[in-house]
Amino acid sequence: MGLFNEFRDFIVRGNAIDLAVGIVIGAAFGGVVNSLVADIIMPPIGLLLSGVDFSTLRLVLKQGVPESMLPDGTKISKVADVAISYGKFINALIALVIQGFAIFMVVKVINRLKSAPAPAVAAPPTKDQVLLAEIRDALRTR
Repeated sequence: MGLFNEFRDFIVRGNAIDLAVGIVIGAAFGGVVNSLVADIIMPPIGLLLSGVDFSTLRLVLKQGVPESMLPDGTKISKVADVAISYGKFINALIALVIQGFAIFMVVKVINRLKSAPAPAVAAPPTKDQVLLAEIRDALRTR
C-alpha cells in the first residue's frame, strides 16, 4: 500500500496536474499554430512566389510505381515515391518560430507580473542626522 499512497500523493500534488494541463493546452496550441502556418501564412507567400505551395515541395529520390493490372488480371499495388519533403519542413520551421515567439511573449508577461517592485529610494538624511554623523566621525578620530 505504500507505493499506491506515494503515487496518489504525487498525482494529487499540483505539479503533476499543472504539467498535464500544460501538455493538453500545448498540443491544442500546436494544432492552431500549424493551421495558421499551413492555411493562412503560407498561401500568400506561395502566391508571391509564383503560386508555389510549400507543402508539396519535395525532392524525389526514387519514383514510385502506380497501381496497375497485369495481363493475367493480378493487381500490382501502388508503391509510393521515395522523396524528401522539404516544403513540409519549411512549414514546420515557420510553425516552430511562431510557437517559440508566442511562448516567449507569454513568459515575458508572466515575468513582468512576477517581478518585485523596485526598492524605494531612501530619503536624504535630515540635518540632525548629518550633524550626528559628523559628531560620530569626529569622536572616532580622537
